[in-house]
Amino acid sequence: MKPVIKRMKRATPKFFQKLRNIGLAVTAVSATIIGAPVALPAIIIKVAGYLAVAGAAVSGVSQTAVKNEKK
Repeated sequence: MKPVIKRMKRATPKFFQKLRNIGLAVTAVSATIIGAPVALPAIIIKVAGYLAVAGAAVSGVSQTAVKNEKK
């Protein structure tokens, strides 16, 4: 198995779990705004796009954080 996949399957610290969930929520809200069936100002759509990218990045990075195991 690839090292990155192994790392992502290990336990994640509580702080990074919360950060990951916040990132997923931001991504979901921004996707809802982008996909809204009503006409919204262009600046709102642009900001929502940036938030979607930021939320996805935060979630991905947070998932790769692992607990230090004492040996």
